[in-house]
This record gives sequence, structure tokens and C-alpha cells, in this order.
Amino acid sequence: MTTVDDKTIVQEYFNTVGFDRWRRIYGDDAVNKVQQDIREGHQQTVDTVLDWLKADGDLAGLSICDAGCGVGSLSIPLAQADARVYATDLSEKMVAEASQRAQGSLAQANQPTFAVQDLEALTGTFHTVICLDVLIHYPQEKAAEMISHLSLVAESRLILSFAPKTLAYSLLKKVGDFFPGPSKATRAYLHREAAVVNHLKSDGWSIGRTAMTKTRFYFSRVLEATRN
Repeated sequence: MTTVDDKTIVQEYFNTVGFDRWRRIYGDDAVNKVQQDIREGHQQTVDTVLDWLKADGDLAGLSICDAGCGVGSLSIPLAQADARVYATDLSEKMVAEASQRAQGSLAQANQPTFAVQDLEALTGTFHTVICLDVLIHYPQEKAAEMISHLSLVAESRLILSFAPKTLAYSLLKKVGDFFPGPSKATRAYLHREAAVVNHLKSDGWSIGRTAMTKTRFYFSRVLEATRN
């Protein structure tokens, strides 16, 4: 029997049926109640991160990597705030959609640099690296490897979101209520916050601001890590 790893599953999913589903969720088209709930939850997470960065008052010219950019929900507003944005995603279709949306809403001088790229293939350095709603697709060991690699390219700050592993959320996931929908084809992994925090600390980070987004079908813990 051939074993297919999670990365391959995620890549294939978001280049096929998953792309159409999540493009609608992250867009403005009419969606069902579950998808609307997920859309609102995701936007709350994006808004939380934007509020943090804007509160610091240094977005203009700041180098930011949006690792797992999806359709550009975070990359585009960051670029609108004059940050220098490098946006990458494993899915070629997601990157193409993000680039198209950016071209329709941003001046040429503010366009992010988009790339189809595996998180572990990221090179260079950025003041801030942000990875939202990506770790849910990977088990703890693989997520830890990704965090370690993102730590290598983040100079000053790393912002992550993940679905927290608690008894309540584990029960919801078990009965199929966590991320419902007939076109869901990737595994949904929950991560213990203590494990994520410990891994960040072992990579030389201190935990700064934290937030929790919770709607009926969307759960996301956001952590800001800064260099010691």
C-alpha cells in the first residue's frame, strides 16, 4: 500500500475541489451558514493580526512573509498598509487567485511578491513571518518541523495560529463538527498549546500577545512570538 503524506494531500486538495470551496469562503460570494461562520471566524483572526501590527506603528516598509497566504486575505491588507510582503502558498491555484485579487485592489508599487512554495523551502529573512490557519493540516511532529524552519527566516517576530487541542474541541472533531462539509478532504489536526509554546521557546522565542477566535465552526488560537 502506498502511503500519501499530509503535504501531498493538502497540495492536491487546494489545487482541486478544495480551491473552489475555500475561494468562495474567503471571498464575497453567497455561501451556506457553515461556510459563512468559517469566513467570519477566519476574518476575525486576520483582523486580530492586522490590529497587532498596526498598533506597533511600523508597518510601512516592514518586511513580512505571509507563509500559507491562501487567496491573500492577509497579504493584501498588509500591502495596502505599505508593508513589503512576500506571500507564499503550497497551492498554485491559491497563489494565482491571491495575485489576481491583489492586482485588482493594489497599485503596482504595492504588489506583494507571490510564490508557489513549500513552507520548508522558504529562504531569506523577514522581519516578521506570519502563518495563519496552516498548522491544522499537519500532525504535531510535522508542525514542529515547520515552526523550526519558519524560525530560521523570521528575524524578530513569528505569528502563528492553530486549532487548540482541548477536550471539548476534540469531541467536536470526533463527531465531525469541527470543519464540516462534503468537500473537506484534508485531515484536521489539533495542537496542544503547551506543546506549541514549548517548541517556540526552544527555538529562541518569547511569547507576546495572544488571542482566541471562536465561532461555531471555527476555532483558532493566535500566538505572537518575539526574539529573546
